[in-house]
Amino acid sequence: MKQSRLTRVLRMLTTLQSGQHCRTNDLAEMFGLSRRTLYRDLKELRDIGLPCHYDKKNHYYKIDPDFFLPTPDLSTQEALGLLLLVYKARNHINIPFKNSALIAAIKIESNLPTQVKRYCNSVLQNISIKNHPQTRTDLLDKIFGKLKEAILNKRVVNIHYYLPREQKDMVTNLSPYHLMYNDHTWYVLGKSSLHRGIRTFKLNLIRELSTLDKCFIEDKKFNIHEHIGRAWSMIPEGRLYNVRLRFLPEVAHSVADVQWHSTQTVAFKDDGSVIIEFRIDGLNEIIWWVLSYGNQVEVLSPGILRKKIVRIAEKMVKSNQKEEVTVREQGHQSEICKERKLDLIRDRDSVRFYPLKTYKSSKKLFTSL
Repeated sequence: MKQSRLTRVLRMLTTLQSGQHCRTNDLAEMFGLSRRTLYRDLKELRDIGLPCHYDKKNHYYKIDPDFFLPTPDLSTQEALGLLLLVYKARNHINIPFKNSALIAAIKIESNLPTQVKRYCNSVLQNISIKNHPQTRTDLLDKIFGKLKEAILNKRVVNIHYYLPREQKDMVTNLSPYHLMYNDHTWYVLGKSSLHRGIRTFKLNLIRELSTLDKCFIEDKKFNIHEHIGRAWSMIPEGRLYNVRLRFLPEVAHSVADVQWHSTQTVAFKDDGSVIIEFRIDGLNEIIWWVLSYGNQVEVLSPGILRKKIVRIAEKMVKSNQKEEVTVREQGHQSEICKERKLDLIRDRDSVRFYPLKTYKSSKKLFTSL
């Protein structure tokens, strides 16, 4: 079985075993399959001995929730992949319940054959993963756990959410639909009573969260992939733009080697530069990514994005020039003070040679200074 198909079948197994009532059309839409391919995958599950069957009365497929696959014998590569993920990459992604994952890995490792265990330990000693910056979420396990249960049980939660720009808290009742990790941060998407629509909230900005004794009706039309659509990162703005950027040769290959967006197209030029195009929903999220490349990128279109970039860049220059002038002025004033102090010291020293009357008059002068 091909890797992509294996992954799909395993996801289908997890979905059916979770107890969800999935009809044929639901499964086909969920996994983007034709009915013919779907039936072939379901047959694959039955062929390997899984109790997958069709409920004719209720018209949906299901797997007995009590059915549980025994822990299989892991190959060397499978064991290495699992231990690499837990021991080396667990701090690379800000996942909740890290300690639980570590304990599970230790239990699995303890049951591995001695030869496999030694091999994995030898390989892991020579592998490291540099940590990326992560958003601090001191209460991640607690907040994530409450939201997870609220999503499963369709319970409304009350959140106190910090607004950095306004520097104050906002309170709203949230019907949580989905948890997503993106760009070093965890988010929850759901319907906010305050906004009367679906909104996105960062978990690290949730100051307080309490589960209410109130249920919400699941929105069958909500689909996380459709909601995000062609947004650059997380938040769609309701308008599509064709973005064309020219990257200079110094960074052309490093930028082009990464798939930044599903609509990305790349065209290298004879001078070594590269033109990269995207069709995205909204511009606010891509602005800061473009700015991160400084003078190595040129915005070809749309004009509104170029104007936004120029406006922010001008503010940055003005802000830093102001600081530079302030520092220069402070330095100049400091030099003037030093010169004045030296003059006073010279004058005081020279008083010793003045006649007595001159000394007394000078002393009064210095005292007044």
